[in-house]
Amino acid sequence: MGTTGDGVLPRRVIGTYALGSMGTGGFATLPGLVLIYYLTDTLGIAALWAGLLLALAKIWDVLIDPVIGIRSDRDLAVTGSRKRFMVAGSLLLPLFFILTFAVPLQLGQVAGGLWVLVAFTATATAFSLFQVPYMALPAELTTSYDQRTRLLSIRVLVLSVAILLFGAGGPALRSLGGENQWLGYFLMAVVAGLLIGASMLASARVAPRGVRRTMPQAGLRQGYKQGLDVLRRSHPFRVLLLAFALQGLATGAMLAGAQYVATWVLHDEAAVTFLFIALIGPALLFAPVWRAVAQRVGKERGFVYSSVLFGIAALGLTGMLINPGPWVYLPVALAGAGYAGMQALPMSMLPDVITHDGLTHGPGNAGIFGGVWTAGETTGMAAGAAILTVVLAASGYAESVAGAAVTQQPSAITGIILAFSVLPAVVIAASLWVFKRYPLRESNFNQPHEASTGHEE
Repeated sequence: MGTTGDGVLPRRVIGTYALGSMGTGGFATLPGLVLIYYLTDTLGIAALWAGLLLALAKIWDVLIDPVIGIRSDRDLAVTGSRKRFMVAGSLLLPLFFILTFAVPLQLGQVAGGLWVLVAFTATATAFSLFQVPYMALPAELTTSYDQRTRLLSIRVLVLSVAILLFGAGGPALRSLGGENQWLGYFLMAVVAGLLIGASMLASARVAPRGVRRTMPQAGLRQGYKQGLDVLRRSHPFRVLLLAFALQGLATGAMLAGAQYVATWVLHDEAAVTFLFIALIGPALLFAPVWRAVAQRVGKERGFVYSSVLFGIAALGLTGMLINPGPWVYLPVALAGAGYAGMQALPMSMLPDVITHDGLTHGPGNAGIFGGVWTAGETTGMAAGAAILTVVLAASGYAESVAGAAVTQQPSAITGIILAFSVLPAVVIAASLWVFKRYPLRESNFNQPHEASTGHEE
């Protein structure tokens, strides 16, 4: 499949590309939802140590993403396609994902924690092999400003389906293990891992094949240097990435906290399924709405509107401090409506940023942009989960091993609620303050000569 220039993207290209989000959405959702809970409430690892293990895996992920980005750019130059990296990640991820949730309980807390650290780090590396070139593809599939919005809007529809499928279906699969929590997590990991890998493998077919060219070898140091170079020279990229990473922190905290809210605030472990249905149902409906809003008022204003909606909805969840109950599904649904725009619109702005940079610095750097973007997104999501573990530890959360009964003190319940409501709302507000400096508009691409001279620092 090749690029289409300024023409209309074929439906098969859009559909095949969007299918990759079934895998990326699944991987972003399921570990974020259940992994910390698995560590604290099945393996019996203290919340702070669980957060540290996850943080170590994510730090590695952040370090490797820019390197994968530049290697992907080199592979594109040598082979004419980014497909090889995407295929490798698709094939490796299911194996390591299954191993992450296959810890023999008799190993104990220390060995079990190290098992998860190694297996999940390998899983995250495999995911990056796919995700980094995948993020680079929109800038190479079309040069049209509007077609990118169309492409990414459909992708977010599939992403929303993936979040619903894995967010609701993963815990449902886990419950099939009954009293045997190990079996439940293993079954969940097998089904989810294979589905994630298959979706990503099918999507790798969309990688366009271009003209091979000579490109110098790039080592580890050069990879980081080029990553820093794109951050230094592209003001639009810095602003967009920081805003998106902050929003990743907000959504990461809510995602990691959903299971705790279901279990300890709503007193129903299975309620996490209904939380995800409430979140993603509106996201599916509003993805085309935000596309229409973007066409009318611009991607930038649409992004602000969707973020404000999400932030207000999150703040409304503080009512659980007074009276937790079924009413929480309404603000969660409003957050879901905002979440659709928060995902689709910045991701459709990323290829605009790459094109803007290419006007003055030449094309062929989409991979390094994708690597730095993925590192920033990963940092945000990981920080959200890590902050949750800090809040849990500070508020006195009691961890447990599989099958053990515990009672949480009121301060722990308060901590869970605040991490699920006030924390995301405050971070969303910070992201909007950052985004005020984003300079690109559609006119920058309708008048490329002006774009090539403006908005650089």
